[in-house]
Amino acid sequence: MAASRIKILVTGSEGQLGKTIADLAPHQHQYTFIFLSRTQLDITHAQQLEAVITKQQPDIIVNTAAYTAVDAAEDNRQQAFAINQQGPQLLAGVCKKHEIALIHISTDYVFDGQAQQPYKENDTINPQTVYGQSKRAGEEAILEAGLSRFLIIRTSWLYGVHGHNFLKTMLRLGQERSHLNVVNDQQGIPTSVIDLTKAIFTIIPQLTPANSGVYHYSNSGRATWFDFAQFIFENCELKVSVEPVATLQFPTPAKRPEYSVLNCDKIRNTFGVKTPDWKKSAASILSIVNS
Repeated sequence: MAASRIKILVTGSEGQLGKTIADLAPHQHQYTFIFLSRTQLDITHAQQLEAVITKQQPDIIVNTAAYTAVDAAEDNRQQAFAINQQGPQLLAGVCKKHEIALIHISTDYVFDGQAQQPYKENDTINPQTVYGQSKRAGEEAILEAGLSRFLIIRTSWLYGVHGHNFLKTMLRLGQERSHLNVVNDQQGIPTSVIDLTKAIFTIIPQLTPANSGVYHYSNSGRATWFDFAQFIFENCELKVSVEPVATLQFPTPAKRPEYSVLNCDKIRNTFGVKTPDWKKSAASILSIVNS
């Protein structure tokens, strides 16, 4: 008799990562997927969470549910912590009880953005925003849960076909305006949500108690938001004049990290995942968006 397929439950299925996992899921024949939106599964609701997990009995939960409105979080601390800290804490508790593996998505915002070289997983944590603080609290809740198999993946500058992200915003503005000012003093790595999804698929069959822990994932290279905008317009042959400006010219409620480059050696070496050059991945996403 053939072995039963690994069952993967994806929370937050209406977000850009959740939708991208759903897009690529049909090619993953070795897995059975369950996609649940926030209305179908509120991870901050303990009784609902227990009922759904007991009914579905997944082997792995991929938690893409998150409060990601960085600026709004400054005025909505309670809601940000409910979704980014209490939700993961409850998820981890259910996973512990039912012996389920957990893959959780975190962020570069757990760092202070003052580094001079790419952040490693064990570098000093020092979040400067409510969003970053809430995401770090979520990490801590999972780390303290005593799970036998888990992964916390910190990523940065995520964009893709779905949802709200920088690439889609630039495409829209590029159709509306001939001149744009874009910040040029924040450095990071634009990361394709498709590449992150492929990395998750690569990791799932390899996840063991021995290699569980915190990992970084992004594309390769580095860029500023100005660099990213220029690449988008050049790739799409949009006639937009882009002027580099300082962050100070765009004051926001939440402070943005000056430096968000992540060191991804650990995840590459442990799981053999690919971290393609960001320009190659951005061109691929643009071809999908513009098709």
